Amino acid sequence: MHKTYDIGLQDSDVADILRIFQKNERINKIILFGSRAKGTYEMGSDIDLAISGSELKTNDILDLSNELEELDLPYKFDLIILERIKEKSLLEHIRRVGIVLFDKDKPNAPRSV
Repeated sequence: MHKTYDIGLQDSDVADILRIFQKNERINKIILFGSRAKGTYEMGSDIDLAISGSELKTNDILDLSNELEELDLPYKFDLIILERIKEKSLLEHIRRVGIVLFDKDKPNAPRSV
């Protein structure tokens, strides 16, 4: 049995979000962190996502942000490239509470959210 997480998002919204990321071949992993990963989110909490991948650039993040905005979901997204994080406390937070929403190396792994 797989662990289920309460992240305050509809399954259909998560599926729509992941479809956008899966179109970019340089993305290897998407990790949810912050209040939604900790289960302490409130109505209107943003969606913090760490994106891991090979040769991701700022333009990739801008393009992804624009596509997410076009979904017209009632959420604000904060995207960050995992490999560019310098702040040790943020990296530790992501390692400690992060929920992997997508992993290219495990495409068929069940994900319960």
